[in-house]
Formats: sequence, structure tokens, C-alpha cells
Amino acid sequence: MTEAKKAIVIGAGFGGLALAIRLQAAGVQTTLLEKRDKPGGRAYVYQDQGFTFDAGPTVITDPTAIEELFTAAGRTMADYVELLPVAPFYQLRWEDGSSFDYANDQAALDRQIAQFNSRDVAGYQRFLAYSKAVFREGYLKLGSVPFLSFRDMLAAGPQLARLQAWRSVYAKVSAFIEDDKLRQAFSFHSLLVGGNPFATSSIYTLIHALEREWGVWFPRGGTGALVNALVRLFEDIGGRIELNADVARIDTVGNRATGVHLADGRQFAADCVASNADVVHTYATLLGGHARGEKESARLKRKRFSNSLFVIHFGLKRPQPQLQHHTVCFGPRYQALIQDIFNGQALAEDFSLYLHAPCVTDPSLAPPGCSSHYVLSPVPHLGNAPIDWTIEGPRYRDRIFDYLEKHYMPGLREDLVTCRIFTPADFESELNAHLGSAFSLEPILTQSAWFRPHNRDAALGNVYLVGAGTHPGAGVPGVVGSAKATAGLMLEDLHP
Repeated sequence: MTEAKKAIVIGAGFGGLALAIRLQAAGVQTTLLEKRDKPGGRAYVYQDQGFTFDAGPTVITDPTAIEELFTAAGRTMADYVELLPVAPFYQLRWEDGSSFDYANDQAALDRQIAQFNSRDVAGYQRFLAYSKAVFREGYLKLGSVPFLSFRDMLAAGPQLARLQAWRSVYAKVSAFIEDDKLRQAFSFHSLLVGGNPFATSSIYTLIHALEREWGVWFPRGGTGALVNALVRLFEDIGGRIELNADVARIDTVGNRATGVHLADGRQFAADCVASNADVVHTYATLLGGHARGEKESARLKRKRFSNSLFVIHFGLKRPQPQLQHHTVCFGPRYQALIQDIFNGQALAEDFSLYLHAPCVTDPSLAPPGCSSHYVLSPVPHLGNAPIDWTIEGPRYRDRIFDYLEKHYMPGLREDLVTCRIFTPADFESELNAHLGSAFSLEPILTQSAWFRPHNRDAALGNVYLVGAGTHPGAGVPGVVGSAKATAGLMLEDLHP
């Protein structure tokens, strides 16, 4: 009987976990190595004084992609984690007091749209039909298919052209919707995956249809409970996870990987290696001793990278019944602010915020009678705005708290129990994110599909990528889709 093939996956984010589960379920003995003391990657969890704070994604939009991981392993998702529906999906609010409850209820949407602009009710229907067409082509057909050759891109070309993929998300929304606030409401989604609505391909309008198709969900116990469920699944089927395992380099002989070396001196041998680490870190550091790593990291560093984020996690001693689970707080500017976020060399005076109030759906994330929150502000990455966040971070936190207290959460400061911040500098140091970018390469058309780093390296035949920096891109559905694409390649190569 032949010995089982061995694989190493570097990084236990959603992409790395999903890939490790698929490999282990297919009979490949898989070891998952995670630098930090807990799994999750960007979906790390902080606990403090009875409060639970999810650090990363708080919106689950394609539960079927996650369920597929359990099915592949012969298990049932409901035995590991419970997903709770979130309604409305988001509440969108503006400084003039107007608001829009974005829900999966067509009649309610029509009523609200009509209050902004009656002509946009029909316009929204046309936009939704377009979004569904993009969803079918861009997500259902191509979301987990690797683009390894330019021929793959050419094959998809006619459909991408028919859907006007060269137009931006905002331009395409504006072709259907007249009202300025509704244009914001239906174009902000690309920001959830690090895309500028004024530059990102209109293919990303598919996020709207994806949410309408399957809804928006939140795991009972927080996103960390979903991470823990995936870890338990991986271990239940025989996988091995090592925490505090900081990979220093991928070992190679010629153009083949032979395993990895850890910073503490430990070595792991393998038949193939996949990296869920940041793509620039993977090539510049983990493969820095190989000519391929030097060449590819130099090429990638010339690319455009997505924005970063400034995040505040905070716990309050009172509930906040005026808030919905997800609130998007639009500031006074939209296009000009987004321009500052993606291309600005300093922090703007104003901001738009995403405010998370998970206790609306799951009160267990805070002590009785209290509430757990996080608020994030999209900000420039360190390559655009070289800000000293040790100085600016506390100031920016205070500006955001002033704003929330004035517009959304009266008495916030006197109710504050605990608070911590996570800055672009932390993205760089904690997550090895190039320039502190929160979503890796910016998802413009010329950095998507075949133009994105490939799921299998072109020169090192048994080195693979998974996660936000490879195809199809950032976001939980994106990185779980990348794991499906990468797993398919690895299994083909391991069992030809």
C-alpha cells in the first residue's frame, strides 16, 4: 500500500482552513501551520472582560460554500455550527437622518426606493437582473475555476464583454439608478472586498445578487465560532494544526518545494506546499531564497494594492437598541472620500464607517445587559499614506468616537468598558500584509482572474496559493472559492 501524500498549508485563515479540509478529506495527510496563537487569520477573536470581539469578516453571504466543506468531509454543518439569519442585511444611514433598510424583501425595498425616487423602482429591477446575470457568469461559473493560462481568460472574454466588465461598479449602478443616495446604497459592496466602486470592475455587482440569493448570516457565537467549527472538522477527519508555528521559509530543491522551515528551527517535509499567507510575503520572504521568489515579489510590488482599515473593538455597559446588526454610516462625501481612501496621501477629515452590533443577533457576545461592537473606517494603505499610527491611532479613535456619540450612540464614552484598536501597521506586522493592505491586490479588471497571482505557481510546480491574493479574490466566498480551485489543482497533481 502506498504511503499517503503529505501537504502543508501555511496560514489558518478561511482560505487555508477550507483548503486543508478539502485535501484531508481527499486522503492527503495535511498539516496546517499558523503563526499566531489562534486560528482564523483576519478572522481572529479577542476576548476581554466577558466581551467577544470578532476581528475580521462579520458577514457570511454564501452558506452553501461553507456547507460544501462539511459535505466533502462526510459531515453535516449543523452538527458543528449554527448560522443565524440577519435582517435587515444592513441599515444604511446618512448624516441628514435618512436611512435605508437593505433587506431580502422586494415589497419593502420597492417602498423604500420609491421614497427616494419613484423612477428608481423600475431601475432597481433592471439592476437586479443585471447583477443576477453577472452572478451566474462570474460567481457560479468562474468563482472556483483556476485561470492558469491566458486562453482561460480569452474563453471568458465574450461573456465579460457582454456584461461590460470594463465599466466600474458605480458607473454600472448609475446606468440603472438615478438617486444619489441609492447609487451609494447599491455600489458600496465592492468596498467589502477592498474594491473602489469607481475603479473596480462591474463584475463585483454580483455581490448584490449573491446576498439576495442566499441572504446574510452570522454564526452563533460569532465568526470565531465558525473558524472553530472548521478547525474541529479538520481535526475530526485526521488533519493536524500547529499554532505558534511561524514559517520562515519554504524549502526548495531546484524548482520543487520539499517542505518548510519554521522560525523556531523545526522542519516539516511535504509533497506540496500551499500558502494562505499574503502573496507578497509568500514570494518575498517565504520564497525569498529562490530566484522565483525574488522575481515574482518584485513584479507584485509594482501592482496596485487595496486600501487598509482602521478598526476599533469596544464593549459598552448598556445595550444599543437603536442599532441594527450591520450599519453602514455614510459621511458627507462619497466619491471624493473614496478617492482619498484609495489614492490619498493622508487621512481625510471625514469618514464613512461600518458599525457592527452583533448582540442584536446574538446577545451571548457580551456580558448580560452589555453590548459588544466594532467599527471600521477604510483608510489608505501605508504605501500611499505613511502615517505613524502609534500617534495617529488614538487620535483617530477619538475622532470616530466623537462622531458615533453625536450621530449614532449617545453616551458612548460614559458607557465604555473596554476598547482596543487595530491599525494598518498591525495589518502589516500581525498579518504580514504588504503595505498594511487589508485585502491584498486591488480587484481592478487588470488584476482579476488570469491577471491575479495564480492558484498554482507557474515555475514551482508544487507550490500553490490560496486566499485573498489569488483568484477569485477577497471576502469569505472568494477565499473559500479559491480553496476549491486550488484543491482541485493539488489533487490532480498529487494523483495524476
